Amino acid sequence: MSLGVSIREGESQDSLLRRFQRMVQMSGVLREAKAHRHFLSKGETARLKAKKSARRKQKQSVRSY
Repeated sequence: MSLGVSIREGESQDSLLRRFQRMVQMSGVLREAKAHRHFLSKGETARLKAKKSARRKQKQSVRSY
């Protein structure tokens, strides 16, 4: 996947940079890179997923009161 922005007529470099950064955020490139930064075994992935799910359920039960 490649991202690219071209400068618009009369556009400053600051606004070009902001537009590029927004595009990178929306595409999820950084999130994907951070997720693959360290190797996780299948067991570790399952444990993290279960932990996140438990937190989510706990937050939902607290909100329902």
